Amino acid sequence: MITITDKGAEKVREYLTSQGTDFAAAGLRVGVRGGGCSGFQYQLAFDEPRESDRIFEDHGLKLLVDPEALEYVDGSQIDYIDALTGAGFKVENPNVVAACGCGSSFRVAGQESCSPV
Repeated sequence: MITITDKGAEKVREYLTSQGTDFAAAGLRVGVRGGGCSGFQYQLAFDEPRESDRIFEDHGLKLLVDPEALEYVDGSQIDYIDALTGAGFKVENPNVVAACGCGSSFRVAGQESCSPV
């Protein structure tokens, strides 16, 4: 299961509204790809559901996850952070066992090698 905070949901709605996108037809895609100093990086994008997606609904929004990425992000919460160092979405992932110093890449238990998802 994937969830989103109040602030994260507000920012997703803001973006989808500014693009004239129907909330019923689109959502936030949460994925991973191989890369970064710790092995994996998050990929967040606004997208429409695909046939194979696992779809989670929270705060009236769809969170779209490809089945291959689900094992890496299951249980995560998406938040939106607005700080002096910058603003953007942040993934709180309980599966992470190591992350790089800049926070842009991560490693999960049992995943010693970097393979694209």
